[in-house]
Amino acid sequence: MVLSKTASESDVSIHSTFASRYVRNSLPRFEMPENSIPKEAAYQIINDELMLDGNPRLNLASFVTTWMEPECDKLMMESINKNYVDMDEYPVTTELQNRCVNMIARLFNAPLGDGEAAVGVGTVGSSEAIMLAGLAFKRQWQNKRKAQGLPYDKPNIVTGANVQVCWEKFARYFEVELKEVNLREDYYVMDPVKAVEMVDENTICVAAILGSTLTGEFEDVKLLNDLLVEKNKQTGWDTPIHVDAASGGFIAPFLYPELEWDFRLPLVKSINVSGHKYGLVYAGIGWVVWRTKTDLPDELIFHINYLGADQPTFTLNFSKGSSQVIAQYYQLIRLGFEGYRNVMDNCRENMMVLRRGLEKTGRFNIVSKENGVPLVAFSLKDSSRHNEFEVAETLRRFGWIVPAYTMPADAQHVTVLRVVIREDFSRTLAERLVADFEKVLHELDTLPARIHAKMANGKVNGVKKTPEETQREVTAYWKKLLETKKTNKNTIC
Repeated sequence: MVLSKTASESDVSIHSTFASRYVRNSLPRFEMPENSIPKEAAYQIINDELMLDGNPRLNLASFVTTWMEPECDKLMMESINKNYVDMDEYPVTTELQNRCVNMIARLFNAPLGDGEAAVGVGTVGSSEAIMLAGLAFKRQWQNKRKAQGLPYDKPNIVTGANVQVCWEKFARYFEVELKEVNLREDYYVMDPVKAVEMVDENTICVAAILGSTLTGEFEDVKLLNDLLVEKNKQTGWDTPIHVDAASGGFIAPFLYPELEWDFRLPLVKSINVSGHKYGLVYAGIGWVVWRTKTDLPDELIFHINYLGADQPTFTLNFSKGSSQVIAQYYQLIRLGFEGYRNVMDNCRENMMVLRRGLEKTGRFNIVSKENGVPLVAFSLKDSSRHNEFEVAETLRRFGWIVPAYTMPADAQHVTVLRVVIREDFSRTLAERLVADFEKVLHELDTLPARIHAKMANGKVNGVKKTPEETQREVTAYWKKLLETKKTNKNTIC
């Protein structure tokens, strides 16, 4: 009996994790703990906290892939300990990256001969890819200006106000002026005519978006190219185009093969695409490809030899995992052109199911187009009683994560909800989402209208509130109201 008791007190592995001392204190937040804890307890504690995160599959705000086949999951786990930068030690992984670059460049109609290697690189996402492309344009422009004996200290990029924040980061980090074409109601992408009007001798490139984050719409790269060709002829400049195809690069070739947006247009010099969006790979992989070797200045490429052999590199990051590169190659050879086309077709069909279901409610205006990235952006026809932020907040109670946001200048008075259709968003989920929208609308209809005049037109210390302050106050008000209603309901039960 004594021995049994001693073993029980000393062997912590026989105790329930939830009865152990490891869960009886708050977890460290600012300092590393003094002592170790069992691996089972560490796993359980962290796993329990992660349960409070949203369900990635129901996160309809994100374009990023949330499901892959088990075989690809296995490949990724088996290569998770490989550092991609060790190219000499992992030559096959490097070869797989080069194969991906070649396939993607040819998918985008790069002018390559049989067996000719494409120019490009894998990145951790489109943000890094855009940084690299922007640096290449800046250096090309500076070199030309220096050779001409002209000032080269005020470069700029022309793009639409709907660009992703990574373009703003590039401009600020690398001291390039960002000249944005403002949007307008019912036209939520860059106007090519206005963009070309803003081009001057200091413009290093015009950035077009193939798949706007706001509405999924493809910008008219063909018209932009034609207008810019004419301006270059008139001015003697050679302003090029970069296509940010983060979302649309793995959609357009399969759904809209006749659409000219890629290297078929002579002024398109580089293209980026996110492998972790419609490239169907988990987060952490992007690609940037250049039209020809001459479009990537040699001085931006570094050569290192302290890992075993001479290795050229052009990245902002050094060490990174190999798993996503391997997963991208898996998807390209597993699905092939046919498989990608089927996935994109299915995404588009499910988008149409959701679109028609929302239209059938009679409560929404559809803002997005039928062609483009498979998503639905929509706004309330009548937001006098309840607005889009309240709809999004109430929908969270059903598990769905649907973003609501205001448009950029000069359409900031327009608020929309947006649902992104990914590969793992099935027909059944689309129909269920429509049904849940109807429930949310019915529930909001039973609540008292928000005090619009007081909140929307109120002042603080005599100063009129900004739209953002008003929106935050409205959202906080409805959160509190819904929590109170839920509490009351639980009390009654």
